[in-house]
Amino acid sequence: MELRPYQAEAVEAVYNHLRTKDNNPCIVLPTGTGKSVVIAKIVSDAVSQWGGRALILAHVKELLEQNAGKVKALCPEIPIGIFSAGLKSRDTDEPVIVAGIQSVYEKACDLGAFDLIIVDEAHLIAPDGDGMYRTFLKDMKVINPKVRVIGLTATPFRLKGGLICQPDNILNEVCYEAGLKEMIAQGYLSPLISRSGRSEAKLDDLHIRGGEFINAEVEAAMDKDDLVTSACREIVDLTRERKSVLIFCTSVDHCRHVAEKITAFSGKECAIVTGDTSPGERAEILTRFKGEFVPADLFGTPKPQLKFLANVNVLTTGFDAPNTDCVVLLRPTNSAGLLIQMIGRGTRLSPHTGKTDCLVLDYGGNILRHGPVDMIRVKEQGAGKGGDAPAKKCPQCLALIHAGYAACPECNYVFPVNENNDKMTNTASNAGIISGQVTRTDYDVHGVYYCTHEKRYAEPGTPRTMRIDYCVGFNDYKSEWVCPEHTGYARNKFEKWWSERAAFGTPVPSTAKEAVAFANQGLLAEPTQITVKTVAGEKFERIVKWQLKDRPVMREPGDDSDEIGEYHSNSPGDLGVSQEPDWDDEVPF
Repeated sequence: MELRPYQAEAVEAVYNHLRTKDNNPCIVLPTGTGKSVVIAKIVSDAVSQWGGRALILAHVKELLEQNAGKVKALCPEIPIGIFSAGLKSRDTDEPVIVAGIQSVYEKACDLGAFDLIIVDEAHLIAPDGDGMYRTFLKDMKVINPKVRVIGLTATPFRLKGGLICQPDNILNEVCYEAGLKEMIAQGYLSPLISRSGRSEAKLDDLHIRGGEFINAEVEAAMDKDDLVTSACREIVDLTRERKSVLIFCTSVDHCRHVAEKITAFSGKECAIVTGDTSPGERAEILTRFKGEFVPADLFGTPKPQLKFLANVNVLTTGFDAPNTDCVVLLRPTNSAGLLIQMIGRGTRLSPHTGKTDCLVLDYGGNILRHGPVDMIRVKEQGAGKGGDAPAKKCPQCLALIHAGYAACPECNYVFPVNENNDKMTNTASNAGIISGQVTRTDYDVHGVYYCTHEKRYAEPGTPRTMRIDYCVGFNDYKSEWVCPEHTGYARNKFEKWWSERAAFGTPVPSTAKEAVAFANQGLLAEPTQITVKTVAGEKFERIVKWQLKDRPVMREPGDDSDEIGEYHSNSPGDLGVSQEPDWDDEVPF
């Protein structure tokens, strides 16, 4: 079995760590990049080259079967045993044992000594206490004080916060890490895209317990009939060209509700898998979802492939369905690790099914909450948040201010007690799921407002800008800034912007105040639509395209004209379009 370059690098990094350090390393590889191949190579070398004995631990039988199969394929001459109640096997004497942690955590003495223990999905090791992994590994350390532990995971952090690798933990250092974006760029994982939706629910009042949103509150927010109905209708519409749609729900009742609506709108079965699903039924459902052969029933009725599969907290790890080309997040999560695991169900390649990318529909505001998945970094427990403070928008003056303000410092607007950042709104987000990903979204403009803007705490004489706020929805605005008082590039950019929309004959303003005065006199073409460019991982959106009505035309002042002059509009039938500029957009002032 030939290793990919990054897999070979991971193996060498482990060996170098074991040679030079006296602690336990961890390998971080994104879901779908072949952790089982790396595991197989390490354990086969441990046995064939160094005469050691190796144990592979996992928590679900799917991972046990994968790991055992990879070791057999790589080194068929090495005897392999399986110790798992779910797989009805209790082998104990072979040089390589693949074991389910639930089956062995109290049976260390039955297995005997090992030189090397590999933990798949290592983020499940509890940070403290008497969890199954900690109990078992503690006993193994007694049997062989020199045993080394290697962890593998796609998410090197825990739900409650903090990294899994710490000096006083079982795993101590990350010895190798491959990035998600890097793996996609190299063609080892499927590209990810996200798509906006229209359905929304308010998540402002959700509370956190143990690092995650409280289940009952999440279910109450998400399992509303009007929300489920509109979201499911939209999911069916957006996935017409998709083959395998995996849906994550909040509860068993929510899962059933979603499956009912999906089936009604699509005319196709939407199966469900929960913790209550029997092993036999679960195996059949997953086989059908993967597109694999399922024997006909007693009546000779064939079992068709499943396009839609809804689940509750059971298909986040250890579930390998490469054909999954759409992941739907019908639940919010405060856990960055869980978010990565859910999205990871769609990152595997499947060229034989025609899969070219994976669509992520996020109805839980998760991408907006955590950021692009390749940029997620979890801080140590007890560390300050750092970075930019959260912000909110004043609905009265439209100022963006710190979220902690009870009243707007610009206009004294008093915020309602429970008013939170719009980022917590639960929508199917079109936020880029991978950093650098560019999204362009068109908005109809319902109104436009002009004002002068001076940077807070600016030095006297600092040039001011003109701020333009486009109303694109109820209490929803997109803003841009232009620079009539600046020089050089910024001034040239403003002159081009002005020439595309100002009434014929209108002079180019030299101050922001003058520009606002002209604008408020109606001497700028009325915008009807804007295109907003968002780059995942960047702080500011940018307006890059404008659809405008015809420019007004200046005429000589009459008896009833003001000092600026009168204007009249051309016929409003045709729209002028200002294309995306060929300059780089500036960060707001």
